[in-house]
Amino acid sequence: MQFSSKILSQTVTKLCLDKGIDHIVISPGSRNAALTIGFTGNESFSNFSIVDERCAAFFALGLAQQLQRPVALVCTSGSALLNYYPAIAEAYYSDVPLVVLSADRPAHLLEIGDGQTIKQENVFANHILFNGACKEGDTHQSYNENQINTALSIAISRRGPVHINLPFSEPLYDIVAIPSVFPDNSSAVVAKQNDNQELISEIVTHWNTSSKKMILTGVLAPDSLDASIISQLADDTSLVVLTETTSNVHHSNFFPAIDQLIAPLHTSDFEALQPKVLITFGGMVVSKKIKKFLRDYPPMVHYHIDSKKAFDTYFCLTKHVPCSPNHFFKEFLSLTQKTISTYQQDWLRVKNQRLQKHDLYLNEIPFSDFSVFSQLFKTLPSDIQLQLSNSSTIRYGQLFEMNQSHSVFCNRGTSGIDGSTSTAIGAAHVCKTPTVFITGDLSFFYDSNALWNQYIASDFKIIIINNSGGGIFRILPNAKQVPSFSTFFETKHQLTAKQLSEMHGFGYQSANDMPTLKTQLASFFKNSETPQILEIFTPSDINETILLSYFDYIK
Repeated sequence: MQFSSKILSQTVTKLCLDKGIDHIVISPGSRNAALTIGFTGNESFSNFSIVDERCAAFFALGLAQQLQRPVALVCTSGSALLNYYPAIAEAYYSDVPLVVLSADRPAHLLEIGDGQTIKQENVFANHILFNGACKEGDTHQSYNENQINTALSIAISRRGPVHINLPFSEPLYDIVAIPSVFPDNSSAVVAKQNDNQELISEIVTHWNTSSKKMILTGVLAPDSLDASIISQLADDTSLVVLTETTSNVHHSNFFPAIDQLIAPLHTSDFEALQPKVLITFGGMVVSKKIKKFLRDYPPMVHYHIDSKKAFDTYFCLTKHVPCSPNHFFKEFLSLTQKTISTYQQDWLRVKNQRLQKHDLYLNEIPFSDFSVFSQLFKTLPSDIQLQLSNSSTIRYGQLFEMNQSHSVFCNRGTSGIDGSTSTAIGAAHVCKTPTVFITGDLSFFYDSNALWNQYIASDFKIIIINNSGGGIFRILPNAKQVPSFSTFFETKHQLTAKQLSEMHGFGYQSANDMPTLKTQLASFFKNSETPQILEIFTPSDINETILLSYFDYIK
């Protein structure tokens, strides 16, 4: 075991270890040498070296997403730190705990024209739970311990990103065998479930007197709700439960394809669907159609269940219930009474009609994005982790019912296409089941440095739907009428992932029609010694017509 001679480095590494923060993603640099020495000198840490800081941050996000505990990021001074920002924003809105440890030059070298310096303190001000600014020198030990303990405890208890800026003067590479300090580990603050009895009683009153109740779930980690709770909700005939691809909640009486249900409705149908009571929980909701519906046809009362926050997404929020959904329903359901209603059954009939038309439509359409996604979701093996990129991928995913054995994840905090591949690779590294990542071409090429990574699991599979540009823009009203649409919106290209696959040691397969796709899929998911890429080329000129016609067809 070895330590940096820098007392500040010793303090950081010791407190991280004490608090169970043992996965460290390091990007190479000189100013962060003391931190790198400290972490890599202790075999209790799992260290990862990733050159591109943007990819490193999303890789760490994937690790933390699966580990359900903080992962630390270590970078050198200057613009390196700024490359973390997209992942920090995603972590902030997705409640993923990250600890950013940025090395900095000492204060007297800042803002004097010295190289590789920027204003690092508080640089993530609007998207961080805590900004810690340490000081160099023995006389500041008590202050530094407080800053570090506070930051790490907040990351753990409030589940989000924190930043600690750490100044180091030269020399940077000195090593010692015995540490000079043994910092006090202040206990992490454990978030307690609030006593919500009065608020729960208020919701029960509305619930028990309403024949039209709706629950809408956003992003939710697998197994967030007990099976008994799911069963009770499914048995309530006065309740419609809408779930999303990322909700990881399943029951035959629930409604997993929201857009499929809502898009074809007319005004009278919307009025019939309008709930009196709305309960929401989980993270960001993908469906624009459900947002518009609930804004245009608001419920009488709306309660959001979340241990941290409640966004007024539908402009009708009544109150925030600050606890976990599982905790809430355990207390709540025992107080509720059954209400005689045909609300659920009426909409289940509509759901079944939509599914029948859905199957008929798939039999009629040519090879396209829509038919490809249908084939993929039919063919994916059971018991996998399914990572989805944003834009077209997650929106097509909303139209299909997921295999209940899949754990589904997508970076919906900021909904950006950046970092999806890096996140999936990080998640796959610590996931006990095989990971399949489905992405679009722009998202894949945007994050192509994600493949510059020596920690990619051999059973990791990437499926790229390459429609030669940002096809999602084609379905937006009047978008194609804008001058230079293909260049500045759709961004047409002729790129392929084949050369990237070869460069980074991935196996590569491709398909551009349904018979070839089915043949490739038959072998793609078999065990292999290297990670694999399947690139599917679809015709960009018909994809939007097939998708838009779908909603007319299923009416």
